[in-house]
Amino acid sequence: MKKILVTAGPTRERIDPIRFISNYSTGRFGYEIAREARRRGFDVTLISGPTALKTPSGVKIVRVETALEMREAVLKRSKNADCIIMAAAVCDWKAKKPRQKKIKKRGGKFVLELEQNPDILKELGRRKRYALVGFALETEGLEKNALKKLREKNLDIIVANKLNGNKLFGSNNIDIVIIDRQGLRARFRKKTKKALANIILDKALNFTI
Repeated sequence: MKKILVTAGPTRERIDPIRFISNYSTGRFGYEIAREARRRGFDVTLISGPTALKTPSGVKIVRVETALEMREAVLKRSKNADCIIMAAAVCDWKAKKPRQKKIKKRGGKFVLELEQNPDILKELGRRKRYALVGFALETEGLEKNALKKLREKNLDIIVANKLNGNKLFGSNNIDIVIIDRQGLRARFRKKTKKALANIILDKALNFTI
């Protein structure tokens, strides 16, 4: 039985005990992929950042909050995976020195120093013994930037979509471009995330050993 590892949702990076850095991801796309993979009879593990979504039936769930927790969970389980689909919107940045107490409003400016989180997708690309799928959300240069990401991170497939305001987040019908490592492109318009989950799985499984 093929083992499919899927990530979904946002991560959160603490600023103080009350505030955090995150993004608008709902996790819905990754959950649909995990649900469809399980429906096909695969052994599916879903590593999820904070979401309000119900775990798909039969799917093993690992809940994380930060990018570092996501990294640890993914790398630990990547060794046995036949296919990894990285649909999570992992925060690129975190606070360099999170405060232990609430930051009080004292007037003037407050400067928040950030540092980069590890690039989980790039690490997976270096270790690759599995089919690897990444996602790219862009505001410009969609296919150019997606192709660059695919090559730099040693992916088999990249799923790219363009942000239009914040309408993409939580929307069920979206436009995407799928590019594989041979440079072949497939464009899909106004497809549901459930339908796209099937398409992505079909293409990803072509690259499994």
